[in-house]
Amino acid sequence: MYVQSTLAFRLGLTILILYIVRGVSYALALLTAQAINLGSFPLGKWLDPNWGAYWEFSTNNIRILDKDGNVYFDFSKATIRDFKVSVEKEGVVMTFSCDETGKTYKFTKPLTNLNIILEIDRPNQEHYKVEMQKQ
Repeated sequence: MYVQSTLAFRLGLTILILYIVRGVSYALALLTAQAINLGSFPLGKWLDPNWGAYWEFSTNNIRILDKDGNVYFDFSKATIRDFKVSVEKEGVVMTFSCDETGKTYKFTKPLTNLNIILEIDRPNQEHYKVEMQKQ
């Protein structure tokens, strides 16, 4: 009787551990593969004049391209956290952070023009802000 209850306890404990590990693995997979869904954010390309780089927003991706169209960085292959698109008083706002770049990004599309305001925060570095023209 003692052996049976011990085996049942061990089996139950093993199942619980597997369930927890599977749940944690699933949660980690969701974090690393958080989908980029731009929702109401405008699609297209905008030029960062300080770097000569194009920010390209498509339905399920954000990329940074050089002047020749080569991909400099592809956010669909990165770990994106806290991705959010919202409508605020200043316009449509998209925010997220990226583990690989170590940066937090904020894009604001004002209601009054076609430009996008890009803001980047990096630990121990100056706040970056630029107005980008639609291409």
